[in-house]
Amino acid sequence: MTEHPTALPHAAGTRAARDAGGLHLVTLAERPDLVDALDDHNGAPWPEFMLHDPVVNANWHHLEEEFAGWQLMLLEPDGRIAAAAACAPLAWDGTSGGLPDGWDDQFTRTVEQIRSGAATDTLGALQIVVADRWRGAGLAGRMVAAMMSAGRAAGHRALIACVRPTDKHRYPLVPIERYARWTRADGEPLDAWIRLHVRLGGRIDRPAPRSMTMRGTVADWERWTGLTFPESGEYVVPFATRTVSIDREADTGTYFDENVWVVHDLS
Repeated sequence: MTEHPTALPHAAGTRAARDAGGLHLVTLAERPDLVDALDDHNGAPWPEFMLHDPVVNANWHHLEEEFAGWQLMLLEPDGRIAAAAACAPLAWDGTSGGLPDGWDDQFTRTVEQIRSGAATDTLGALQIVVADRWRGAGLAGRMVAAMMSAGRAAGHRALIACVRPTDKHRYPLVPIERYARWTRADGEPLDAWIRLHVRLGGRIDRPAPRSMTMRGTVADWERWTGLTFPESGEYVVPFATRTVSIDREADTGTYFDENVWVVHDLS
């Protein structure tokens, strides 16, 4: 079991973590002056519709407050953010059935547990964002490793990640239950993000077909996507992992982001 997250010494003692390229790993607790830059960095890659999850919008501030020591940033020598990883502790019983329903449920549990003072034993990954200028440099893997190191330092049993598959948006009509098990000729996962987690020792646990939920009016969805939805039905939307359900009579559009649970054993 771990201490209360706010009592941890910057999650993993990152202050002196530099490499030959000058990249420097710090936490938001160490560099609170970067909170606005971190917000801009974290929001930059997402399509507009992904910015309208009510769980995210209601709770993200907790990462910058109670969980600042768990927000990791890899800084360039000039102080710009090269990559960032958002994570926060929670309690998990170690079973597949005990995993949260998805990303929204994970974040909700984390916030509820911090409010109740519950003991935590697991680190939950929430997001990794790499700056465009650093794409292909292996920083995503470094940030996963940094979260694993932070979790081990805190005595956590595992790092759990409700992974949003990088390439699932190319196959929106394929159920996530099947997509998660697709492999390449060499036997490794077809999806690049799932594959990276597996290469780092993670195991695919189970799909989360309703991991995140975005709802809005038809006008909202037309504004968010730049598309027109002239009738009710299922629509393929760029960068969505599955179709968006439009109901013109009810004036609603509903989207469930499909993710996959990956578990990294830290014992």
